Amino acid sequence: MPPSRIVCLTEEPTETLYALGEQHRIVGISGFTVRPTAARREKPKVSAFTSAKIDAIMALQPDFAIGFSDIQADIAAELVRRGVEVWISNHRSVEGILDYVRRLGALVGAAARADAYAGELERGLEAIAREAAQLERRPRVYFEEWDEPPITGIRWVAELVRIAGGDDIFPERALEPLAKQRILEDSDEVIRRAPDIILGSWCGKRFRPERVAARPGWDAIPAVRDGELHEVKSPIILQPGPAALTDGVSEIARIVRAWATSPLRA
Repeated sequence: MPPSRIVCLTEEPTETLYALGEQHRIVGISGFTVRPTAARREKPKVSAFTSAKIDAIMALQPDFAIGFSDIQADIAAELVRRGVEVWISNHRSVEGILDYVRRLGALVGAAARADAYAGELERGLEAIAREAAQLERRPRVYFEEWDEPPITGIRWVAELVRIAGGDDIFPERALEPLAKQRILEDSDEVIRRAPDIILGSWCGKRFRPERVAARPGWDAIPAVRDGELHEVKSPIILQPGPAALTDGVSEIARIVRAWATSPLRA
């Protein structure tokens, strides 16, 4: 039998289960959950990202918990010790997100709906890629997911930048799965790689473009010179779930398209 009392320790399983019409299985969610808005009203919040209210989770009598990555390993271990079955996914690419949707759907007995939904997400990405291919120029893009210290974008973000018509300036760092491996020890490297666009998504706090522009020497960067510093809200890009493949990539595509069609580049 599919699990009937699921605790979602991050947002992406919640969003996916709602999209599949399986939200009745969810008994608890992450406090960081933003999407869908109904989840925040309907479901008790029992975890953060690196911590969880274990006793509150156990009071919900879950038969399954879903989390993400090594960062939630301690939470997962405690729940396992308490007798809860746990699935910790570790997907970090666009293909991985699509596969995640399909696997989660299969786990709850909704494989056909999940496959159809993943196909819909794929077609949306293909449409964005086709439109981006018509642009006459591709910007170099620096994506920053934290500022102190500066941390560059993760793999699925770099892939979505490419789909949207840009080129991530740190493709080699995007392949590193852990944030600590993407820390920029020398922020002058951004100056040297001269991005045309800077995208900020400072996980959980507001992006401050004026602070970025004021960094020593960064006034020489084309993006700073031309005022091309933009925020992409973290809930729509830093969660490895449907939001990144819909609203997140669409926002990046909008910014890239505006840059590529600007009279400044005529």
